[in-house]
Amino acid sequence: MSLFDDQDAAKRFQGRLSTASVLMLIAFFILILRFFWLGVVEHGYYQTRAEDNRLTLVPVVPNRGLIFDRNGVLMATNTSAYTLEVVPGLAGNIDETIEGLSKVVTIEGKDRRRFKQLLREAKTFESIPLRSRLSEEEVARFAAQRYKFPGVEVRARLFRSYPLGETGSHALGYMGRINTKDLERIDEEGQAANYRGTDHIGKTGLEQRYEFEMHGVSGFESVEVDAGGRGIRVLSRTPPVSGNNLNLTIDARLQQVAEQAFGKRRGALVAIDPENGEILALVSMPTYDPNLFVDGIRSDDWDVLNTDVNKPLLNRAIYGTYPPGSTFKPFMALGALTVGKRTPQQAISDPGYFNFGNHTFRDDKKGGHGMVNMYTSIVHSCDTYYYILANEWGIEGLSDFMGRLGLGSKTGIDIDGEAKGVLPSPAWKERRFKRPEQQKWYAGETVSIGIGQGYNSYTMLQLAQATAILANNGTGYKPHLVRSISDAQSGEVRQMPLEKTRDVALKPEHVEVIRNAMVGVNKEGTGTRAFAGAKYVAAGKTGTAQVFSLKGGTYSHGGTKEFLRDHALFIAFAPADKPKIALAVIVENAGFGATSAAPITRQVFDYYLQGVMPKGPAPDEPGEPMPEGRDVVHYVDPQDDDYDAQKALNTPMPGPFVQMPSTTSALPVRKKP
Repeated sequence: MSLFDDQDAAKRFQGRLSTASVLMLIAFFILILRFFWLGVVEHGYYQTRAEDNRLTLVPVVPNRGLIFDRNGVLMATNTSAYTLEVVPGLAGNIDETIEGLSKVVTIEGKDRRRFKQLLREAKTFESIPLRSRLSEEEVARFAAQRYKFPGVEVRARLFRSYPLGETGSHALGYMGRINTKDLERIDEEGQAANYRGTDHIGKTGLEQRYEFEMHGVSGFESVEVDAGGRGIRVLSRTPPVSGNNLNLTIDARLQQVAEQAFGKRRGALVAIDPENGEILALVSMPTYDPNLFVDGIRSDDWDVLNTDVNKPLLNRAIYGTYPPGSTFKPFMALGALTVGKRTPQQAISDPGYFNFGNHTFRDDKKGGHGMVNMYTSIVHSCDTYYYILANEWGIEGLSDFMGRLGLGSKTGIDIDGEAKGVLPSPAWKERRFKRPEQQKWYAGETVSIGIGQGYNSYTMLQLAQATAILANNGTGYKPHLVRSISDAQSGEVRQMPLEKTRDVALKPEHVEVIRNAMVGVNKEGTGTRAFAGAKYVAAGKTGTAQVFSLKGGTYSHGGTKEFLRDHALFIAFAPADKPKIALAVIVENAGFGATSAAPITRQVFDYYLQGVMPKGPAPDEPGEPMPEGRDVVHYVDPQDDDYDAQKALNTPMPGPFVQMPSTTSALPVRKKP
């Protein structure tokens, strides 16, 4: 090789070396720039990212507000219990983890199913409860083998608890796990951020209506974690704000007395303070234990509640609608006085039936009640008197007056699920039925409306409200269950405003007539036996409501299937001169109101007015025998072959009515001892 060849090779190598050096310098310069960019320009961003990896914010669920009755008795509280929880992102194979845990603590099928459902809805690093309410022994066993289960922890959580069990469950409602529908509600209320970490929410009753009052404000902890996501230490903590407490209008002991008075019978009772609309007791029987729902109800418990023919989950007090039967008569009489259709002394001769067209409407007393005026029509519950009154008054006027008392309208009570009921009228019937022949209002239908049958259908809450309006001389307040709300932090009490919703123009002398007649019911009428020996004067009215049309047949209580037997009703208020409590009660399929519903009222009044506890157990039989001689036809079917609508429309009123002195003077009203 020549000298010139060596020099050329050296030059080429030197050129390559220079190029490589330049490229290395450029690359190094770019690397320096990148380090500068990351370390100086983007320092804040990456520092935050690093902190995010090192720190995690853990929501702290606030203590839920408590619920007290009007006397400070605790009806809903919170209890702490251990929960076994899994973080899916740290636990590895979920199935293997659960299988291993099942050898340490008891994990049932329902626990697995619930966990898998929550797993589908949760994020990877959210803690999901697998098993709740661990015993101390189970906690100790898990602690000894904790190292085997990464991503699994035992945590203490608060659970809702109802110390009185089934008492007042339909008013209180119950808690349950948050589902998709609940999340939509939370989003609509703008509470999504506040519910992070919260698993349960109010599902029914007061728990649902006052959810956002009782939930409180969530706090959070800033926790330092290691590379495996395990907490090392808490760096800072923003404490949660406890939810507000509810102070109810309900008297828990009165509620218990009323529920126990029903025994095993189905029914409902609503007791109201006429002076302000406060609900003193709201009973729906049978009831249920809301503690069953707190952490997800067991499938067998749910099956029992859901398939029970007695429907314990149904709130009969505000959702069940019933014909009022003869409890409708005092309102009919009051309306007749108010609009000038009757005077107290105006009387009829009752033969025991009322012929309308070619249809016979019978009274419950064969042979009739003789001469009947307004007082005796209520005291002895004369159907014929009200058949005639309803026919003369007409459905339009009758419906208008009853609407003023709130019948057929929602009261606006502060729990959800209230039914509207049915206040019959021609306009209602046009809306209700589709075929033209069904939409027509027949005069004979008005006749049965007059004694609280036919299309009449109201809740016990509505009947109690109407009774309270009568007791309070025409003034009615919105029924409500919450008296005040207490701030858990400051202790400040916020009184719930009273809302006057009804102001019926009633003359005092007219109210006095009805009051005296209802007092007479318990002195010499159908309520005499139930109120014998009472130390106070109570005004009341019994009622019996048919469940199905007799079609001209004779009713036999014992020969009728239980769920087709008549309902027993009673409305009342006491003391009669200055009412402190008004109520409506129904015992389903129990027959006569005097023997089934009135005794329940007596027990409620005895306790509330005098503190007297009931003596002896409540009856367990679903029904009571009816008096002999009942042969009543309350319903008219316009499609019956023997019903001539045109003839009925042209039938003149029976009469003439006669004016006669009242059969009794105003009864003395004893003041409350």
